[in-house]
Amino acid sequence: MGIVAGLDSSPDFTRIVVCDSDTGAVLRQGYAPHPVESPDGGRPSDVDPQAWLLSLGEAAGGGLLEGVQAIGVSAQQNAVVPLDAQGNTVRPAMVGGDKRTQVAAADLIDALGGREAWAQAVGCVPQAAQPVTKLRWLARTEPENAQRTAILLQAHDWLVWQLLGRPIRRTTDRGGASSTGYWSAATGAYRPDLVELALGHQAMLPEVIGPADAAGRTPEGLLISVGTGETMAAAFGLGIGLGDAVVSLGASGSVMAVHPEALVDGSGMITALADATGMHLPVVTTLNAVRTLRGTAELLGLPDLESLSELAMKSTPGAHGLVLLPYLEGERTPNLPHIAGTLAGLRRESMKAEHLARAAFEGMLCGLADALDVLRARGVEVRRVFLLGPAAELPAVQAAAPALFGTQVVVPQPADYAAIGAARQAAWALGTSQGSLDARTPPVWQGAVAQVLEPGEELAVGQAVRQQFVAVREQTHPGAF
Repeated sequence: MGIVAGLDSSPDFTRIVVCDSDTGAVLRQGYAPHPVESPDGGRPSDVDPQAWLLSLGEAAGGGLLEGVQAIGVSAQQNAVVPLDAQGNTVRPAMVGGDKRTQVAAADLIDALGGREAWAQAVGCVPQAAQPVTKLRWLARTEPENAQRTAILLQAHDWLVWQLLGRPIRRTTDRGGASSTGYWSAATGAYRPDLVELALGHQAMLPEVIGPADAAGRTPEGLLISVGTGETMAAAFGLGIGLGDAVVSLGASGSVMAVHPEALVDGSGMITALADATGMHLPVVTTLNAVRTLRGTAELLGLPDLESLSELAMKSTPGAHGLVLLPYLEGERTPNLPHIAGTLAGLRRESMKAEHLARAAFEGMLCGLADALDVLRARGVEVRRVFLLGPAAELPAVQAAAPALFGTQVVVPQPADYAAIGAARQAAWALGTSQGSLDARTPPVWQGAVAQVLEPGEELAVGQAVRQQFVAVREQTHPGAF
């Protein structure tokens, strides 16, 4: 078929991969940071979207896209770009999640009648980072800007629209739409009433088109696929399917899996996202993953996580009875927003640094196993778990994860899977437009190069450690689940 490109516009940079459309082999790649300065040195919550275009141009320099026939776009989720009736930005794009929008989220939950009402309406409960919450914040804090807002796009929608030369038709995909808070993965439809509830009036929303559909062609004739959010693109780039779950180890953690239907969860623990293939991606989030490890390393006076891992490996499974409930920032799964962490099982023989280090790794992984069980309890099949994030490389994580999760664990080599997923989507749209691929079946690309870890003989020991964790959790927070 030819050559395709995938473009991932993350919160900090643009990465472009150019791939063989038949095999997915990466032929060349480009990278450029976003030219964005934050006054306090942190990540800004307002960004001029032109910065995304500037870094895109820089990443594509040096003839990187020569010979490319189609491009797919993946971008950070939850960024919302408010446009006026002429298509100009009303204010900078609102990105990420911050404390200023937490009040707006609580406000919206009450306005619709509680968490369950939102879960039934769109499969998720408003959170600080979501577009629907940002619209409420805009209406309350910048009413004039809210009034001028006539069109709402997310980051990948806006980039696709710019690449196409700002046509009258604006499009998005199911994956991106499902993270807005005003589109339901269960019904496949927008809820304009929720946009009005948040913003104070209706706004034009992009048309949701199929996973293999093209958004259009550039003035030069280059095919642009529909695009999607970064989470969905990464799942597509990894090649996950039914029976697969992905556990992401960031400061907080997330567990998502592929499922044939949308899961409505009245408690709000499951966020019902759509994927980039026509399936569904139920997601469960924990607030405490790698931050648990960092906190423990600091407490023990260790310089880095590698040292913590090395120390933990000197202990044994179960950490001599030490159990850490890692709820350092409160917790979302289970829903215990105002509590603190707990260290249980202190005995004279367990009061050693290596046992605390081991308990930190086991506590973090057991918290994520709890999140996995939320999905399993709803009938989601989990035959293997993909473990992502730099902490997935730590020996203490790899030693404990398969037995605690009770399944095969796959640790892919680090790569920009979101950009690869965007390129795979471009190949699908190109093949469909040429009649060489079916719109229901994506191209089969070579999978991620990965380490495969089996629970093996450690399974029974791991499940005993898990039971020890569950017993302490139930005793400390009865009925948390």
